[in-house]
Amino acid sequence: MPKMKTHSGAKDRFRVTRTGKVLHEKMNKNHMLEKKTSKRKRRLSAGGELAGGDAAQIRKLLRGH
Repeated sequence: MPKMKTHSGAKDRFRVTRTGKVLHEKMNKNHMLEKKTSKRKRRLSAGGELAGGDAAQIRKLLRGH
């Protein structure tokens, strides 16, 4: 049976730390930045962490289903 593949979309959007946390970037920081306030853009620059079931689901996609 062939190897299971990593989900390419998840691979680009998430990363797992050594302790098992799943980190992601915030959305809305790609375009139309002129109309967004500096405070808002600064807040969006900080990444985020997934919780509970969401993190488990992403870990499953990243290890190859």
